[in-house]
Amino acid sequence: MEIQTIVTEQYNQQNMMWSAFLGGGAAGLFVDVVLFPLDTLKTRLQAEQGFKSAGGFRGIYKGLGPQLVGSAPQAALFFLTYESIKEYCEPRVPKHAMPLVYMFGASVAEVMACLVRVPMEVVKQRKQTSAGYKSSWKILMSAYKYEGFFKGVYRGFGSTIMREIPFSVIQFPTLEFCKSMYRTKLKNNIHLDSWEVAICGSLAGGLSAAITTPLDVVKTRIMLADRKTAKSLTFLKVFKRIFKREGIRGLFSGVVPRTLWIFLGGYIFFGSYDFAKNTVYEILEERRPPIR
Repeated sequence: MEIQTIVTEQYNQQNMMWSAFLGGGAAGLFVDVVLFPLDTLKTRLQAEQGFKSAGGFRGIYKGLGPQLVGSAPQAALFFLTYESIKEYCEPRVPKHAMPLVYMFGASVAEVMACLVRVPMEVVKQRKQTSAGYKSSWKILMSAYKYEGFFKGVYRGFGSTIMREIPFSVIQFPTLEFCKSMYRTKLKNNIHLDSWEVAICGSLAGGLSAAITTPLDVVKTRIMLADRKTAKSLTFLKVFKRIFKREGIRGLFSGVVPRTLWIFLGGYIFFGSYDFAKNTVYEILEERRPPIR
């Protein structure tokens, strides 16, 4: 009986990991394709040269290629890390301390996802705000050739982490709180449907997006800066410069499309993630070999 329990737990853990990995990848790809124009408008509003010079409303799908390449792997890597930490800690950590687990898990997951996200975002944002028609591959190779691996391809890695960790520290405890309150107050502890998870995801995402917009503006400016300027840029320097020259309005440039993008994206993302994860889990369960 003990061996059977151990084997069952191992299968459950494997199924959870695969369902989180595949579900996250599917959700990331889906939301990035649907809401990409809002991301383009947000980036152009935040660009130092101004909205019109950065492209205005023209070519709002520029940069979609690198986003498609990176969206599924980064989302899959994020949820695999987050769900694994959450799964490991839940039986071992007191219930009142679980928000700390969500914060820690989301922070570690963001660092892992940024290993894929940052190079793709560097290429995507340069493509979104450039007047020419350089291919994504040429932009990536140019960043590597003239700026190097860490200062070019991974430019803005630190500022991206400084944006993503606060974002996730707000978003995931808020998400888990909303799900818990929804389940206990409205569903009598019955498991939430995917569309209900989607509602919780949109509220958590929209709130987090609005609060962390200044961090996103700083990250965008660092990624889009020319090579000479970029060498002397730090997160704090860019933050101070934006505040001095443009005030609060500058720090919150693009807040409306960013909040709308992540509010809608949260609905699509967490809803499709929950649906895909549950579907994959059910398929894996059906194919589970019998225990002898």
